[in-house]
Amino acid sequence: MKAEKMEKLVAEVIEKLEKLKHTDLAADLSWCWVSFQNDQNPEGVIEKSSQALAAFKEAREKNAKAVAKKLIDDLEKALA
Repeated sequence: MKAEKMEKLVAEVIEKLEKLKHTDLAADLSWCWVSFQNDQNPEGVIEKSSQALAAFKEAREKNAKAVAKKLIDDLEKALA
């Protein structure tokens, strides 16, 4: 995981998850991000970000305008 890229993205990802009604996942990712900032253990952030990515791809399959392709691409790059 690229922490610098993730730092710029995490708020946008959480906001989009909430708009897509994935509030539990948004809350989990938010908690994991704060935890990561404290202990530098990226495991939870990677797991929840991967789940968010899957949710975004699923939403995009149903409606191409639901999630910006750039957000998906940026998240994939941050996780790489």
